[in-house]
Amino acid sequence: MPGKNVRHGLGKGLDTLIPTGELKMGTKTDDIEANGSKKIVNIIKVEPNRKQPRKNFDEDALQELSDSIKQVGILEPILVKDQKSYYEIIAGERRWRAAKLAGLKEVPVVIRNDLTDQQIVEIQLIENIQRENLNPIEEAVAYKRLMTEFNLKQDEVADKVSKSRVAITNSMRLLKLCPEVQQMVIDAKLTTGHARAIISIDDPSEQLKIAEKIFDEKLSVREAEKLVKNYGKPEKTKKPASKNESLEVIYRDLEEKCKESIGTKVQISSKGDGTGKIEIDFYNNDDLEKITNLLVKRNGEI
Repeated sequence: MPGKNVRHGLGKGLDTLIPTGELKMGTKTDDIEANGSKKIVNIIKVEPNRKQPRKNFDEDALQELSDSIKQVGILEPILVKDQKSYYEIIAGERRWRAAKLAGLKEVPVVIRNDLTDQQIVEIQLIENIQRENLNPIEEAVAYKRLMTEFNLKQDEVADKVSKSRVAITNSMRLLKLCPEVQQMVIDAKLTTGHARAIISIDDPSEQLKIAEKIFDEKLSVREAEKLVKNYGKPEKTKKPASKNESLEVIYRDLEEKCKESIGTKVQISSKGDGTGKIEIDFYNNDDLEKITNLLVKRNGEI
C-alpha cells in the first residue's frame, strides 16, 4: 500500500517529517538535497495546494499569527514539494498566509519530493486535525478523499489519523446533508449534533427547512432530534366528544334553574362519558358568600 512506511509516524505527529536545526532568514543554499532539505525561498514562489482539505481560515487568528511572525519570524518551516517552477505547500499554508500578511519577502521551507500523493493528503489532514483547524465538513471531505482516491477502508483511515472507526463514520455521514445545510455547519450556525439529527431526512429541501427552523428557534440538539423524529407525522388532535342532544337539553334547563336560584351565570358541560363540570360565576364578595352558603346548606337545594 502506498504510504505504508509512514503510517505509524503520521498517527503520532508530523515532527518526524520535518528535520530539526536552525535556519536563519537570508541563508543562501546552493547545494540542495532532493528530500528533507531546508531552504529560504522567495514567498511568491510558494503556492498553496488546491486540494488542501482546509478551505476556511479565521481572519482574526491569521492576523494574530501575522503579528507574531513580525516579532519573531516563522519558527517552523513550511513543508513543500518542488514543482520545478514553484514550491507547492504540503503543510503550513496558514503560516504562509500569515507571512504574506506580515509583508515577508522570503520564507523558510523544507522540501519533500519523496512523498506520494496519498502521503501528502494524510499529512495535510493530520496537521489540520492536530491543530483543530478543520471544520466538520472539511474533515469529512478529507476522509472521503482518502477512501475514494486511495482505496482506503474506514478502519485504515481511522488508524492513520488516530481516531475511532465510529468517529470516521459519523464524520462522513455529514456529507449526506444538502450543500446549504453543510454551509450552515461550516458557518457554525449548526453544531455537528444538530447536523447529525437532520441526516435521516432524505429530501434536501426538507433538510434545509428543518435546519433553518433549528437555527431560527435556537433549538437544542435534543429538541432538534425530537423535531426530526416527529417529521412527517400528522399532529395529533383531540377528537371532540360527541354530544348527546337529549342530555344537552336537560343541561340547559338545569343551567336556567340554577341561574334563577343563585342569581348568577351557571354553565354545565359534559365530557360525553357521563362526567362533566359545573361552573358558577360570581361578581363580588357578596355573590361568593351567597353561593357558598347555598352550597353548604345541608338541607338546601340548588
